[in-house]
Amino acid sequence: MTFTVRLLGGAAPLALLAAANPAFAAADVTPAAADQTTSAGTGQSDNDTIVVTARRRAETAQDVPLAISVVGGDHIDNTGAFNVGRLQQLTPTLQFTSTNPRNTSVNIRGIGAPIGLTNDGIEQGVGIYVDDVYMARVASSTFDFLDVKQIEVLRGPQGTLYGKNTTAGAINITSRQPTFDFEGRAEASVGNLGFTQFKAAVSGPLSETVAVRVAGSLTNRNGTLLNAFNGHKVNEQDNLGLRAQVLFKPSSSVEVTLAGDFSRQNPECCAQLYVRTGATQRPLARQYDALAAAQGYVVPSTNPYDRITDVDATLRAKNQIGGVSLRVKAETGLGTFTSITAWRTWDWDPSNDRDFIGLPITTKSNNPSKQDQYTQEFRLSGEKGKLGYVLGAFGFYQKIQTNGIQQQGSAASKWLINPTNPLSNVPAVLDGLTANNDIRFTNTSAALFGKLTWKVADGFSIQPGFRLNYDKKNGDYNSVVTDGQGNLVVFEVDSTGKSLNSNEEKAQLAVLAPQAFIAKFSDWNFSYDVTASYDVTPDIHLYATYAKSFKTGGINLNGVPADTAGVPLLALATVKPESVNHYEAGIKTQFLDRKATFNVAIFRTEIGNYQAQVSNYTVGALRGYLANADKARTQGVEVDWSYRPSERFNVYGNGAFTDATYRKFTNAPCPPELSGGSQPVDANGNLTATPSAPGTPGVSPLSCDISGQRLPGVSRWSASFGAEANLPVNLLGKDGQVYLGFDGNYRSSWSSNPSPSAYTWVKGYALSNFRLGVRSDAGFDIFGWVRNAFDVNYIDQLSVASGNTGLIVGNVGDPRTWGATVKLTF
Repeated sequence: MTFTVRLLGGAAPLALLAAANPAFAAADVTPAAADQTTSAGTGQSDNDTIVVTARRRAETAQDVPLAISVVGGDHIDNTGAFNVGRLQQLTPTLQFTSTNPRNTSVNIRGIGAPIGLTNDGIEQGVGIYVDDVYMARVASSTFDFLDVKQIEVLRGPQGTLYGKNTTAGAINITSRQPTFDFEGRAEASVGNLGFTQFKAAVSGPLSETVAVRVAGSLTNRNGTLLNAFNGHKVNEQDNLGLRAQVLFKPSSSVEVTLAGDFSRQNPECCAQLYVRTGATQRPLARQYDALAAAQGYVVPSTNPYDRITDVDATLRAKNQIGGVSLRVKAETGLGTFTSITAWRTWDWDPSNDRDFIGLPITTKSNNPSKQDQYTQEFRLSGEKGKLGYVLGAFGFYQKIQTNGIQQQGSAASKWLINPTNPLSNVPAVLDGLTANNDIRFTNTSAALFGKLTWKVADGFSIQPGFRLNYDKKNGDYNSVVTDGQGNLVVFEVDSTGKSLNSNEEKAQLAVLAPQAFIAKFSDWNFSYDVTASYDVTPDIHLYATYAKSFKTGGINLNGVPADTAGVPLLALATVKPESVNHYEAGIKTQFLDRKATFNVAIFRTEIGNYQAQVSNYTVGALRGYLANADKARTQGVEVDWSYRPSERFNVYGNGAFTDATYRKFTNAPCPPELSGGSQPVDANGNLTATPSAPGTPGVSPLSCDISGQRLPGVSRWSASFGAEANLPVNLLGKDGQVYLGFDGNYRSSWSSNPSPSAYTWVKGYALSNFRLGVRSDAGFDIFGWVRNAFDVNYIDQLSVASGNTGLIVGNVGDPRTWGATVKLTF
C-alpha cells in the first residue's frame, strides 16, 4: 500500500497540467509501482523499468527511434518543475515564453508558435497531451502538473502517431492511473515569499471491477514584484487543481476510464516592468524620455532587479480550465482498439496595464476569452508477424469567443498625440476613447493517420507513416470605437477618398480604429514520414528519419492592417500553411552494464511559408499579427547522457546546439531602432528618401530584410545537468538514505523580438538548484531545497512597448527561493 504525503516546497504544484486535461493514459493501466529515481532526459532508473508510450505502445526510451526526453514524476517533484515553464529547465531543446497565460508560447528546437501576442486563429506546432487528450489552448501549459507519473518531450514532427498534427514536437504527459491496490500520496511544502503547497492523491478499488483515483493540489505564493502604485506584491501564485478518475475493468481485455478535472488560477498578475529604453527613429519629442518629462513622470526604478513597478491599472489573471474524457480500450483479434472522447473548456478573465507605467495612458487592455473543445480519436494498434501498425482517426472541433476592450485614459493625449498638435494638450480628446472587440472563431479538423513497422531483418526495420488532414476555420472580427461621451468614431470619406473627419476624430482614429471583417480558411493536406532503424547490438541503436509535414494555415483574429479609409486589407486576414521538410538521424547507446546511457541526435528542419509574428510599433497600429516569411530553418545537435554506477550515485547532462534562423524574409517588420520615422513614398509606394541611421530620428524603411537572422526565443546553446548522491542510514528500524541533489541549467543569449533588435536580446544565464534530505523505506521523505541558489538576476522575456517611444519592458525571473518539503507514502 502506498500513500504519499508530499509536502513539496518551492516546487510549485506538479498538479494541473494533468488536471488541466482529463485523459486516458496512453499506456496499459497497471497497478502503479512506487516512484523510482530517474535521470532527467534519458529517463534511466536503477532497475531500467521506465517505459514510454511515444509510439502508442510500452517500450523503453532507448528502443524508440526518435529524439525523446523523459522526465520521471519524482524528478519533477524534487526539482520544482511544476509546469511546462519549469520543465524547460530540465529539457534544453524546449523553449517557453509567457507574459500571461494567454500570451504564452511553447517551442521545440526554436519552432512551434510565434512568441508574443496569442492569435486565436493560429495553431501551435507543439502538441500538449495529457493521457492522450490534446490541449488546444497553450494557456494550459501554465497550469500545475497534477499527479504526474512521467513526461515525454518528443522532438520533431509527430502527425503520423498523434491525434492533432504537430510539426515541432509533442509533450506527452502521463498521469498516475487508478489502481486495484490501495495507495495514496501527499506532500506539503513551505518556503520564503509566503510559499505554501499541498498535494494529495488516493487510489483504490470500489469493487473487483471498479477502481477510483482522486488527486488535488493547492499552491500559493506572494508576488515577486512590488507595485509602488498601491503597495501590492504582484505576479503571485494562487492555483487550485482537482482531478478524479474512475476505472471500470470488466475483464482482462476491456477497460473503461472516465476522468474529470478542474483547475483554477486567480493571482494578482501579470505585470511587466521597465527594463530600459532605446533610441528609435521617432522625433525626439515623441520618445520616452521627452514624453515622461512632459508629464513629470519618473519610473520608480530603472533597475529591473529592484523588482518595483507602478502600474496603475487593475491586474487580474483569472484562468480556469477543465473537462471530461472517456477512454475505452479493448483487446481484439486485430489488435488493441482505443477510443478517446473528450470535452475541454477554458475561461480566461484578465486585466492588464498595457502602457506598463504609472500614467493613465491605456487604462484597460483586456481580452476575456472562452473556449469549448471537443475531440474524438479512434486508434487500432497491433502486430502480425513482421508487421506492426498504428491506424487512427481524429476529429476536433473548437469554438472560441473573445470580447476584448481597450480604453485610453487622461494622460493619453499628451503621450500619444504629436506635441506639435494643439490637441495633445486636450485630455478629453482621448480620455475614455474605447474599442470594444467581439471576436468569434470556429475550428474544425479531421484526420486519418497511421504508422507501420516492417521488420525487414533481425534488428532492422522500416517505419513509414502517413496523415491525411482537413482543416476548416471561420473567423469574425468586429471592433467598435466610441469616444469618451459614447459617440461612435468611424472613418468618413468623400467619393474621392478624401477624409471628412474632424481633427479630433483623426487623432482618435490614429489611436483606435474601428474594423470589421469575416475570414475563412480551409485546406486538405497530405503528409508522410519514413524512419529506418537498426540495432547494431542490443545496446546500440541507430535511426534516420525523413518527414514531409505541414502546419495548417489560419486567420488573423487580432485585426489586420487597413488602408487610409480604414478598410481592412483582407489579403492579410488569412495565413498560408507552413510546408515542412524534416531530416534527423541519431544513435542511442548504453554501456557499462547499462549503467551509462549516451544518445546523440542531429536534425535539420526546413520551413516554407513560415508563420512569423509581425509587430508594428507605431501609434494606433496593430501590436501584432501573423504573416508568412518565405523560408525558415532550424538545425542542430542534441546530446542526452546519464550515468548511474550504483543506487548511491547518479549524474546526468543534456545539451543542445540549435541554429534557428530566417532563411528568407525580405519584407519583415523593422526593429524599433529602425521604426517610427517618416516614410515618404511615391505613387508606386516606393520610399523617396534615404532611411536614417538606426536610432536616429528621421526616415524609416518600409520594411527590413532579416534573412539569416535568429528566430525569436531560441538560444544557440542550452544545457541541463544534475547529480544526486546518498548514504544508507537506519531510520526508525527501516532502511533509509541521506541524500544531496543538484540540478542546473544554462541557456545562451536569445532574441525576444520577432525582428531581432539591439534592445531585446536576453542575456544568457545559468541557474542552480540544491536539495538535501532524508528518505526511508517506511514511506517518508523530508528535504530542504533552494532554487536559483546563487540568486542570479535574469530576464524571462522582453517586449517592445507600442508607440515607438523606445520603452522596453520585461518579465524578470524568480529570485532565490528556499523552503522544505515533507512527503509521506503508505
